Amino acid sequence: MKKDMLTIIKKEFARFFGDRRMVFITVLMPGLMIYILYTFMGKGLMREFSTDDAYVASAYVQNMPEELSSALRGLSVEWAELAEGETEAAKAAVTAREADMVLVFPADFSAVVAEYEVSDGAAPNVEIYYNSTEAESAKLYNVVGRVLDVYEQSMANKFDVNAGSGTYDLASEKDATGQMFAMMLPLLLMTFLFSGCSSIAPEAIAGEKERGTIATLLVTPMKRSALALGKIISLSAIALLAGLSSFLGTMLSLPNLMGGAETGMDASVYVLSDYLLLLGIILTTVLVLVALMSIISACAKNIKEAGTANAPLMIVSMAVSLSTMFGGTGEKNLGLFCIPLYNSAQCMHGIFSFQYVPGQIVVTIVSNLVCALLLAWVLTRLFNSEKVMFAK
Repeated sequence: MKKDMLTIIKKEFARFFGDRRMVFITVLMPGLMIYILYTFMGKGLMREFSTDDAYVASAYVQNMPEELSSALRGLSVEWAELAEGETEAAKAAVTAREADMVLVFPADFSAVVAEYEVSDGAAPNVEIYYNSTEAESAKLYNVVGRVLDVYEQSMANKFDVNAGSGTYDLASEKDATGQMFAMMLPLLLMTFLFSGCSSIAPEAIAGEKERGTIATLLVTPMKRSALALGKIISLSAIALLAGLSSFLGTMLSLPNLMGGAETGMDASVYVLSDYLLLLGIILTTVLVLVALMSIISACAKNIKEAGTANAPLMIVSMAVSLSTMFGGTGEKNLGLFCIPLYNSAQCMHGIFSFQYVPGQIVVTIVSNLVCALLLAWVLTRLFNSEKVMFAK
């Protein structure tokens, strides 16, 4: 029995380790891709919430006290003095991302603080207005807050910061929704599209090879190019329906998941043109994904092998989705939008964050269509190869 057991073990080890592709996909790739993905995520998150060290913030201040002037003006900030009655206009500039902060001290701040006693009731309040959807504004809020905290402690806590009942975070509902959706939906949407494609493409080609029915199609008078395009278009339509179903469920449920109206999350900030652009990106992305999976399935011997071979493509689609953390689409070179999958994720991020450039959308759609046609041509060549289509 022991000898038979060892024989089986040796046979299975020889089968597994004799297939270099299987060894790479099963043993080496998971650890490698986890390292790459987590590295990307870490760097992306750092960049999302960090600012350029050379950046000079723009801020408004009202009634700046002399004793804080040195500390505040020592920051990398261009301070503009506010007169009475100009506060609301300055706050509107912060909401519109034209300025980073509005800092309002009470009139005669130094004298009021010096005379304040705990028994007098509410302490003098310093107001800091900022925009949490702008990394520079959020960072300046933290920096100025620390400066005031240090001074407050030295004054035996004789004043408060943002202790009133007003709204100090001036991020608009549109900006807050765009920031949250842009962070989450490109990854989710690319995952949904990949899942929809991977659930049907291997079965449609590798499955027919495994059952032997592909041979019947190949001996018919139809052109192999017609067979390839027919497979890609039909599979794309089905995968698109699956992807759109998941996308609609996500769009409708995400505001509720994030707190709905209480947190300002509202998908109605997106207009028809945004959805039409997104639909164009989704459709052409599905064409590329289906074409890629069709080629992989055509090279595979059976459904199981096709599913295993699709794993690296899934990792790639996740990696390009995480690339949206590295700056807005407006910073990208137009040539980068010729790269399939990467361009789709970047455009999705741009649409959700209201920062897309029309030229980038056009380049992405055109390049995806061209890529899908080239992949269809490759699939046609594979259908013409008896060695590939009848491999055992």
